[in-house]
Amino acid sequence: PFYFVSTNRLPLSLSLFSDPEWGSCSLGVFICLACSGIHRNFQSPAKVKSVRLSRWEDSEVQFMAENGNEVARSKYEAQVPVYYYKPTHKDCQVLKEQWIKAKYERLEFTVDRKPLLYEEGTREGPLMKRGRDNGQFLTRRFVLSEREGTLKYFTKTDAKEPKAIIKVDTINASFQPEKIGNPNGLQITYLKDFNTRNIFLYNESSKEIVDWFNSIRAVQLHYLKVAFPGASDVELKPKLTRNFLKEGYMEKTGPRQTEGFKKRWFTLDHRRLMYFKDPLDAFAKGEVFLGHKDLGYSASAGLPPNTHCNGTWQNGITIQTPDRSYLFTCETEVEQQDWLKHFNELINTKHPRHASSHWPL
Repeated sequence: PFYFVSTNRLPLSLSLFSDPEWGSCSLGVFICLACSGIHRNFQSPAKVKSVRLSRWEDSEVQFMAENGNEVARSKYEAQVPVYYYKPTHKDCQVLKEQWIKAKYERLEFTVDRKPLLYEEGTREGPLMKRGRDNGQFLTRRFVLSEREGTLKYFTKTDAKEPKAIIKVDTINASFQPEKIGNPNGLQITYLKDFNTRNIFLYNESSKEIVDWFNSIRAVQLHYLKVAFPGASDVELKPKLTRNFLKEGYMEKTGPRQTEGFKKRWFTLDHRRLMYFKDPLDAFAKGEVFLGHKDLGYSASAGLPPNTHCNGTWQNGITIQTPDRSYLFTCETEVEQQDWLKHFNELINTKHPRHASSHWPL
């Protein structure tokens, strides 16, 4: 016989991403709608049913009851490396897709797993890189080396000298599909001559670009363990690549506060608020450091009296630092309040070391 299964008929566990209203009869796990499509696209497609709408065989109900998410997690996540990025519901599709495939399809984290390619200490291959000046994406050869602690790229496949040598201790990597205009878009941010430099990459293979991402994190973890031998994995993991706290447009005026307000793209990376003329600019036009409130930092709604606000937007923000004040405007009050929430969370949190330390412990 068949059963119409409701959520109180089965021992639901919380899904990683969202409400688990679907079930994989092949694996015995409960999943969300977004993940159900990924499971159906396995090389050997999983049998997926709706918890609320599908009819279930007795044997399927029994199988789900005997397994469930906790049992599956103990099996399929038995040995997830510290460096491997586990996405949340806020992350982009490519990260969620490759996490699910690595776990359930490629069995990368089971007890008897094979050595992972991320841990080989080196990686080499082509990636599409956006040109700094012309904006065109062209193939570049990238080489990641754990021994040298570097990521290099070459303009030609047979070139002997790299176009750039990037030290892994200055790298941040974050997926930016909307900004880059490709579902596999990856932004690499690093220090070049004491300035923040952005490069924008993608690969047509979602697995390839996520493999690069986790390989970079693996090399970073190796570097950290050498640099800080007494630190635990729990302390080191947050020092790997990170997502930006917030990005978006605001208007900004200059230091004399008599210039016109100009629209700029802002990126909040921990305590550094960087601004760019365009989201895909290679270098920031400037940045604002957000220190602790006890050191004279504050962020508040509104602009000082008599400010000549000739911009398009009227929802003002004033950031006060020990040296000067910075004035911004947002398009909507919702955006204004969201920026202020992030600013004040940072300003109200003590920071043990100066922001120039990329991996403060």
